[in-house]
Amino acid sequence: MTADTSPRTPATEDGRSLAERHDVLLLDLDGTVYLGGQVIEHAPEALDRAARAGSHPMYVTNNASRSPADVAASLTGMGIAATAEDVLTSPQAAATMLAETHPAGAKVLVVGAPFLADSVAAVGLTPVRLVADEPVAVVQGHSPDTGWRNLAEACIALRAGADWVACNVDSTLPTDRGLLPGNGAMVQALMAATGLRPRVAGKPARPLLDEAVRRVDGSRPLVVGDRLDTDIEAGVAAGMPSLLVLTGVCTAAGLLAAGPAQRPSSVALDLRGLLDPDRAVALDGAAPADGWAVTLDGSTLVLDRGDREPHPDPDVDALRALGALTVAAWESGATAVRAGSSAAEPVLRRWDLD
Repeated sequence: MTADTSPRTPATEDGRSLAERHDVLLLDLDGTVYLGGQVIEHAPEALDRAARAGSHPMYVTNNASRSPADVAASLTGMGIAATAEDVLTSPQAAATMLAETHPAGAKVLVVGAPFLADSVAAVGLTPVRLVADEPVAVVQGHSPDTGWRNLAEACIALRAGADWVACNVDSTLPTDRGLLPGNGAMVQALMAATGLRPRVAGKPARPLLDEAVRRVDGSRPLVVGDRLDTDIEAGVAAGMPSLLVLTGVCTAAGLLAAGPAQRPSSVALDLRGLLDPDRAVALDGAAPADGWAVTLDGSTLVLDRGDREPHPDPDVDALRALGALTVAAWESGATAVRAGSSAAEPVLRRWDLD
């Protein structure tokens, strides 16, 4: 069986790049713009060009412990122009959710960092730390200082009927020491103790993205990130197109195995895909041949060179092959891959699919 799986580049629909077709970019940070505190190659130039093309970079992060000003200062130090207004964090989105459902001045018990309390105060609510203050809601975000006593206060408030909003439910937090417990781990502790579930502001829930679009009055957003289970899933949940960049967490194998709720509209090697059509491949529709063919042999995808010459840039050629494999995998449900000829072998090695 031969599948029509060749992807198209994003610009072939109307000749415009992704940056030109979207008025706001909802950008993840770690793994997308920087990695381990170091800016990812090509990111500053790509984001500058995207802004000049008319696409407003908006940095949306689940991080609940750093203020927008701190994030913007870090980006500026990496050579990326950003102000606090260009950054939206999950505490801000959580505070907005609470302000929409509770009257001005209502007391909210804060479990998290000082910036979370500041976010609550900024929307006209009153942050408190003790259940004796009779809060009507609990808001929970990551803080390395959260302990049993903080969770106990929240537990009592929740059992008494308080509303509950979690900034995010990331179970782990990446650090220079590896993955450590994230806010989601603390949220799980309260879920176990109360039998309740919170409303969630951050990715993969959609409130963070919706609030970011509202703040810049955008109408054609593009979600950009490196994780399927947060960035891309949030885009799918919000009904927004998304671009997966292969500079962080997601692997080629992970992309092939992605379920419908975590499938990006396009994939790129890095943020240059926002502007260079060769460096991004669309995954959401039929497309003309682009140099690679994929057939299905039982439950195995077989990659082979098609009837076109390879792209002169090996990375671009490999990206197009990955796009063809991805479309075929999503269509067929197969994720096992093998080379149909010697031409495909180095490409599969490039993506660790051999």
